[in-house]
Parts: sequence; structure tokens; C-alpha cells
Amino acid sequence: MKKYIFTFLLLFSCGILRSSSQLKVSGRVFAEAGSPLAFASVFVKEKMIGVCTDKNGEYSLNLPDEQYYTLSASYIGYEPQEIKVSGAEKDNVDFSLPEDMLNVNTVVVTATRTPKLLKDVPIQTRVITADEIRKVDATNIGDLLQAELPAVEFSFSMNQQTSLNLQGFGGTSVLFLVDGERLAGETLDNVDYSRLNLDNVERVEIVKGAASSLYGSNAVGGVVNIITKEADKPWAVNLNTRYGTHNAQRHGASASFNQGRFNSVTDFQYNSIDSYSLSAEGDISTLLGNSSYTFKERLGIDVSDRVKLIARGGYYFRERDNSSSIKNRYRDFNGGLRMNYDMSRTQYLDASYSFDQYDKSNYYTGSSKDIRNYSNIQNTARVMYNRIFEEGHTLTLGGDGMTDYLMSYQFENNESYKMYSADAFVQFDFQLTPNMSVVSGLRLDYFSKLDDINFSPKLAMMYRLDKWAFRGSYSAGFRAPTLKEMYMDFDMASVFNIYGNPDLKSETSHNAMLSAEYTNRYWNVTAAGYYNIVNDRIGTVWNAELYGMEYMNTRQVNVAGADANISLKLPCGFGGRLSYAYTREYMKKGETRTSDARPHTALLRLEYGKNFRDYGFIVMLTGRFMSAVDTHTLTSATQYQEYAEVHYPGYTLWKLTVSQKVCRFATVNFAVDNLFNYKPSYFYYNSPTAYGTLFSIGLSVNLEQLFVKR
Repeated sequence: MKKYIFTFLLLFSCGILRSSSQLKVSGRVFAEAGSPLAFASVFVKEKMIGVCTDKNGEYSLNLPDEQYYTLSASYIGYEPQEIKVSGAEKDNVDFSLPEDMLNVNTVVVTATRTPKLLKDVPIQTRVITADEIRKVDATNIGDLLQAELPAVEFSFSMNQQTSLNLQGFGGTSVLFLVDGERLAGETLDNVDYSRLNLDNVERVEIVKGAASSLYGSNAVGGVVNIITKEADKPWAVNLNTRYGTHNAQRHGASASFNQGRFNSVTDFQYNSIDSYSLSAEGDISTLLGNSSYTFKERLGIDVSDRVKLIARGGYYFRERDNSSSIKNRYRDFNGGLRMNYDMSRTQYLDASYSFDQYDKSNYYTGSSKDIRNYSNIQNTARVMYNRIFEEGHTLTLGGDGMTDYLMSYQFENNESYKMYSADAFVQFDFQLTPNMSVVSGLRLDYFSKLDDINFSPKLAMMYRLDKWAFRGSYSAGFRAPTLKEMYMDFDMASVFNIYGNPDLKSETSHNAMLSAEYTNRYWNVTAAGYYNIVNDRIGTVWNAELYGMEYMNTRQVNVAGADANISLKLPCGFGGRLSYAYTREYMKKGETRTSDARPHTALLRLEYGKNFRDYGFIVMLTGRFMSAVDTHTLTSATQYQEYAEVHYPGYTLWKLTVSQKVCRFATVNFAVDNLFNYKPSYFYYNSPTAYGTLFSIGLSVNLEQLFVKR
């Protein structure tokens, strides 16, 4: 365990932990193809001392004399290597690291909030790397998740607001984070996914199942954490553009530098698409056009060898063509400051403050009035302490405090409400044997508007046997009622009202998961099963006395499922993945099913690529299979008091993408979505919106490559 923790720290600090050694061992670290690896880490396992290589891949390390030790070299994207040496016998040690074809040596943080290699995380975690994001050429998190996970479906709800379904869990039960921070604002129980663009994203980490022991409310069905990039070059500038069908446009620019104690990443992106007709019968006839732009800044300062500050800020604006006279506007202002303090070789402190304000308004084109009718403001402070013990165990202690303010058009007379919350959590990550690790944790959450305190425990275990890894976990989750759900009083087009309920209790869940994984150098097979029990699920039911819908704690919901995945990546350039997910919501006899989670979903991807000196290409074909589902929905024929049966047909979509590096600084991307021109006969809210085949072409230019010496 200590090998992996210190590998992560060395990669980012490149500091030298010195001992009183007198003999020196030196050498170089190469990729298996022969190129040197700059800033790779080399350390002594037995003594926890180490260094980073220089720009030529060279290192020099002091060893205690005339003793046998194990040197380990590692680098992100490559498989670590170990060599046993004696300082008295050998003073030159070179390493040749093979490429990590399946990214199992990627460092992840979401599942345990401490850095661990993906292959060593006891909790099943999926990572989408920057390379995979680039190949998919996704614009926002919704595009990416649907291209990478079979059990995810983004569809429409009322007024074409985006809605999420992740194996039976909606937007209120899946927590989205950016660098571990929550997002303010929601529209019909979902965050604004379009504000989560993927420029300068290092990776996306996905943890399925309840994760409230670390992240609190809303982490009932899983966590999606978007990790942004840190500047790792002296300077870099990227310009990119893409055009597509329906005048879809995406233009972006990013600039970064890393000089001395300062590093910075500045990013801008603009997106737009015109409204267009679906030319078919259905609940939707025209898809509304919109435009948006995002600005983000991330500034890092190494105050000293032990203290690092990270400041960030961002602004987001989106305008949607709701009608000829009204445009919906959405804005977000966010910022934060984080301090990482290395108290000693084994103790680390992380403290942060974040601010996020999400506003909505209606812009009336005739009068040019812009009237704000919604504002959600969150202020969050966090402190987290990590202690690493000699045996490789890690203790994590932390706590958060948050204020949540909401003013909404859905409240009577646009009133506003405020809620305070606080929590404390503890986690112990320990290595029982060289092959078995265990993570246990507990979190306590308090909300000022509720009468109870919520406890969320977790226990996860992993046993490794050669190339096999077996994982099992139990975790509890919860979701506190939102201010909207407690105080809503909204007129639904003069048909009926939706009322809040200040007496709501928190949803609670119990999640059990088992998985088995086999990893070879070139292929990986994973199978997992889970069972999730959700008590007191919050939803709307008809209240005859109020003659309207009211938020209530409804019933227990049991959701079971299974996942299977086969991944392959060969040195010849061929790769592929086949993923399947099964979801079943258990119902008591006579109960009404309202979930539209599709029971069977699958994803097939085939790719082939080659890289030469100044030219490279990758061709990727992706097929997405979604089964039909039978469910019930409220019918307007009876003033929404009764449910009617509805059948959502299954569908299959294919996408072809071709990416070519035409020279060392420019890449051209071409994509054909809905390759075989699928067209639903009737458009439901959860029908795919790709009506007909869609084309796009893009260009990305890295200006710093123009100045690289050959």
C-alpha cells in the first residue's frame, strides 16, 4: 500500500525524501519503446525514500550500504517495475516500463478520498481517461457517459429539461462533483449537465452504489467526479473548433503554464446549436436551440516545499430559445481556494472553501427585460486529515460545513429559504495481508431543517490472487429532502399545484455489491452484481384534499442489477470493449411501476489506430443497445390523478469517429452519429434525439508543438 501512496505523492511533488545513506545508485527510466520518461518516480520500498527523474529520465538515489533493497519505478500510463539491488554490488540500475494498456495503474481518489491505483481500490470504480475523452470527442458529461457506460440514459422531462437515469437512479440520487466539490442549482431534480464541459479534464471517476459515508446527501446511487488537469508543461496553448449538423458549433481555447512555483490553466469554450424540427409525431415536435459559453481559471502556487495553494474561478452562461418572445437564461458563478499541507512524510492536511451560485432568468425579447426568478447559492468549507502508518494503513478524518440558499419561482411569491448542514467522517484504510485490503468508514450528517442526524457506514474488502481481484462492499446512502421539496408551491399551468412538505424524512439506502476481475496485460474481464434497498423514497403523489401533487416519503424501492465488461487493447493498435448491464426494480403485487430504467443495455466498441512520427490515426465504431421498457405515467385525461400504461420501444444507435494527427501540432476529427439513420416512429421524452444521421468535423491545434525542437 505504501508503494502506491508514495508513488502518487512523488509524481506531483517530485521532492526528495532523504535518508542518511552514503552509497549512491543512479540510472535512467525508459518507456519500453525506448524514450526516456521525465518525472517518473523511483523509490526504495523498504525505507520509503525516493526521487523523481529529470527531463532526460535520469535519477540518482542514496541507499543504505551493503543491504538488499527493492527499487520501484513508476509513471502514469505505464506499468510499475521493481528490481532488487544491493548498494555494495550495483550502482547503476535502469528501468524499462511497459505501457499500461488498460489504465489499471491510473491514480484515483473518489472511491476512498485518498490516492490509490485503480487496480488496488476495494470499491468498484470506473475511470474514463483524458485519452478516452479525446477519442469520443464529447462536448459535455452527458455525451461522454452515454458513450462510455451502457446503463446511462439522458432523456427529456417537462419543457425539454435534461433528465438522468443511471440503473434506476435519477438525478437526485447520483452526486456530480468537480474536483470533489458539489454543484449548486437544479432543474427538475437534475443539475445543469451542459455546464460540465470536458475541456482540460484529466479523467472522470465513477463510483456506483451508495457513497454517503464520504460524500453525504445525494450519493445514493453513485458518484461522478470530474477531475480537471493541472499544468505539467512550461507552457501550452490549444485552439479547437467543431461544426456539425443543425449548425452545431463548438469553439474552445486553453492556455497553461508551469514556471517555478506557479502553474495556471485558463480555459474558454463556446457551444451552440439551432432549433430543428423532428418531423414526426410525438410528445416533442421541435428541439429547442441554445448557446452557451464557459470560462474557467485554475491557479496553483507552491508556497513552500510543503504548502500548495490552488485557486479556481469560473463563469457559465447559457441561453435557450424557449419561444419567439422568451429566452431562458442560466448563469453560474463559482470559485474556491484549496490548501494542501504536507505536515510530514506521513501526515497531510487538506483544507478548502468553495462558492457556487446558479441563477435562472427569463429574457423577454420584446421589452429586453431580463427577470431573474431562481437563485441557488452554496458556500462550503472542508478540512481533511490523512495519516499514513508504517504498515501501509491510512487514517482519514474530515468534516464539512455548508450553507444552502434558494430563491425560486416555484415558491409562493418567489420566497427564499436557507438551510445549514454540517458533517464529520472517519475512514480507516488498512492492509490485512499483502493480498487483502479493507476500507471502513462512518459519516455523521446534520441538516438544520431536519429533526434527525444521519449515520452512513461503509465496509469494503478486496482480495488479490495473482491476476484476479475479488471485491465486496456494503455501504449506506441517504438523500436529505431539498428546500424545493419541503417548501414548493407551484402552479402547473393552472391545472393543479405541486406542494412541498416540511415534514419529509431523508431517503436512506443499503447497498451490497460483489465483483470479480481478471486482468492480463492486454485484456480485462469484470463481472459485478449489486442489490440496493431504498427506504422512504421521496416523490410526488396525488393529494385529494389539496387537489394537487404533494411531495411525500412514498415506499421502499429495491433495485438489483448486474454488470459485465470485457476490454481488450493490443500493441498492434486494435482494441475493443463489450459492456452489458442488467437492471431490475422489484415491485410488490399491485404496485405501479413509474421507473423508465431499461432492463437490458449494452455497449460495443471497436477501434484501431496507429501512431507514426508526424502522423497518426484512430478509427472507432461504437454501438449502443437499449431494450424496451414498460412503465406507467400520469395521464392528463384525469387531471393527473391516475396512471396509464406506456411502452417505450428499444433502440440501437451507432457512431463512427475518425481522428487523424495530420502533423505534430494538429488533429482533425470527423464523426457520424446515428450512422444507420434510426428514426423513432413516435417521439417520447426518453426517445433518442438524434433524428436522422448527424455529421461533425473538428480541428484541434497545439501551438506549443510548433516550437518543439526535432
